Parts: sequence; C-alpha cells; structure tokens
Amino acid sequence: MRTLTLIPPAQRIWEPVIDQHETWLGVNPIQGCNKACGYCYLVDRGQTRVKPVELATPSRTVDLLKTSPYYNPQAVLALYTCTDALSTPRTRAHLIGLLGELAAREVRNPVCLITKCAVTEDVIDAILDARAAGTPVIVYLSYSGLGPDIERGIDHQALRENFPRLHEHGIPVIHYWRPLMPANAAPKTITHVLDWAARYSACSVAVGLKVKQGARDQMAQLWPELGAEELPLESADAVWPRETWELLASLPSRYPDHPIFQTNACALAHVLQRPDSHRVHGTAACAANHCPNSQRDRCAAAVPAPVTADDVRGRLVWLGVPTIRAIDWDAEQRTATVQGALATRDRNNVSQQLGITIRAARDGSDRYWSGRFEGGQPLIIDP
Repeated sequence: MRTLTLIPPAQRIWEPVIDQHETWLGVNPIQGCNKACGYCYLVDRGQTRVKPVELATPSRTVDLLKTSPYYNPQAVLALYTCTDALSTPRTRAHLIGLLGELAAREVRNPVCLITKCAVTEDVIDAILDARAAGTPVIVYLSYSGLGPDIERGIDHQALRENFPRLHEHGIPVIHYWRPLMPANAAPKTITHVLDWAARYSACSVAVGLKVKQGARDQMAQLWPELGAEELPLESADAVWPRETWELLASLPSRYPDHPIFQTNACALAHVLQRPDSHRVHGTAACAANHCPNSQRDRCAAAVPAPVTADDVRGRLVWLGVPTIRAIDWDAEQRTATVQGALATRDRNNVSQQLGITIRAARDGSDRYWSGRFEGGQPLIIDP
C-alpha cells in the first residue's frame, strides 16, 4: 500500500465561509475532513484526517451568502468544498438543515453537492424537498477508479451504489472523473468507471491532476515524474498522463450519448439547460469538450450584455478591491486587462458577473490553482 509522508501545518488554515471559485461560489460552513485522499488540496491546510468543524449554522450561512459581495442569484453554489458533507452524522445533519434553509428562504441558485460518500435516505429526502421547493440540486459523484491507497477512508462500493439510487429518484448526477493520473490511466480502469457512470449520470467532467502553489512535493509522491523542477505544474490548468489524454478522443465512439466535458461550467450549463456564461464557447476548451449539438447551439445563440471599462471598475469597487489601476478594455474580444495584481476570487467574480475575460497579474499570496479561465493550459506528461 502506498505510504505518504506529508506533514500538515501546525495549525489548521480556514477559508472564507463564502468564497468565489473559478466556476461557482464555494459555501463552506463546515471545514475539515476525516478522510485522507492523497491529492486533496486541503492537505497543506491541515484540514484532512481531522474532525470537521462548524463555522456557521445553516441560518447564519444563508445570511453570509446573501450579504456577500460575490453573490448573485444566477451563481452556482458548491456546498462544503472544504469537507465531505456526507462523511459524518453531524455534517449530514448540517447539510439537511442548510438545504432546508436555502429552500425556505427562496434561494433559487443552482446547488452542487460534491461527495465520495454514501448518499443516505435522509439526504435524498432533503434534496428532493429542496428541488420541489424550486432550489435546483445537482449531485457531483467524485468517482475516478482510484483505490484505497490514494483515497483513504472511502467506501468505493457505496460510492458506486450512489449512481443508480440517485438516478432512481430523478436527482441529476454529474460524474466527477478526477483526478486522472497514472494510477487510474489504464483503459481497463477508465472503461470500468465510465461503463457504470455513463448509465446513471447526465455527463462526466474529466479533470487531470491539479497542482496549486506549494503542492508540488505532495503530488510528486503520487506521480514521481512531477518531481522534475522544469515542469510548469503550477501554471498548468491540469496535468495529464499522455495515455489518458489520447484516449479521451476515442471515448465518444464508446459512449455516444454521454457528454464528457473538461470544464465544470460547461457540464453545469448542459444539465441546467442554459448557455455557457464563462466564455468557454468557441475556445480550445470548448473544442476539447464532447458536447451535444443542442448545447453548442444554445451557447452559440446567446447574446452577451454590453460591457464598458466603467462596468469593470464598478464591479471591482463593489468587491472592495483597494486600488483600481488602469483598465484596458477590448470590446471586440470582451477582455479587460487590469494593471496590477488581483486576487483569483476577484478576477473570477468579475469575469462571471459580466461575462468577460479578465487579465491581471496574480496576487503573490494567492495559492488557488490556475485554471483555463485564467489562461492555464493542459500539461501532458509522457510515461
């Protein structure tokens, strides 16, 4: 069995309860996970193999959400990205309470719940109640074919059984096929995963290994070739084994009715039946997605709202960015170049709110990983 020697920090490091990520708003009223997945971005924050801690009650969480400068009624909410909400009875109870609070207070944002744990009947009932009240809930099942040596503490049989159970209840499922790395790159492993997931999920999101600032040594323990100092791991969108990357092109012939995306924004647009709002359509990332024609037509028909440099400046002021320097606005390309550094969360929020691309230097203290919306590209590693 694989042994990792990662040493977490002396103190746990907390994230904001409401935070802007690349695709969605992170809603993290509970942080810390009792599982120990070797690739987890929480490792260096001291937030794995620990007791989950409640930072906000369900009611307080909705208060913080609705008063956050990042909030808007169209944003997708990703719940509990700093834990697995289904991992303990206490976290499940909090989740049930939060779903009820969102529905009761008429929060109609699409809601994503990402899990590797068994979805219990009480959670299914809470999801169905929220959906009936008008709050769309989508379950991301993170299932990639990795074993217990890497995803320690995960009951993989229970994870597989989630697919037909949620499908039977009519709850939309997105198969989160990540991370893809040498340990699960073999065609036999890939077909074992997808033959099952494609039967019960609306689509798959395939993602290579994300390497954020400071995580190179962590990931090299899982994939030794990543220890090479010349590899630009942190600036890549994700790192892929060549075997898997080349296999992606052949998958539509085996799964012709199962879309496979490399971007969460596109998978969500497909499931929610709305156009892309993250400027993916027509890009190289769009071309890489195995996307149905109906969704491509929906994106192509969308007409973005007009934007000016003053709109960009006003949004940054709203977010509380302390100093707004010069903004170069290219209306034809819908791209704003901001002089000076911006936090990733602020850049992502302006991009999503206005439907534009933001170019700016990265804040030196920002440890969030690069993404395609920031200009990161896939990095393909030969065996």
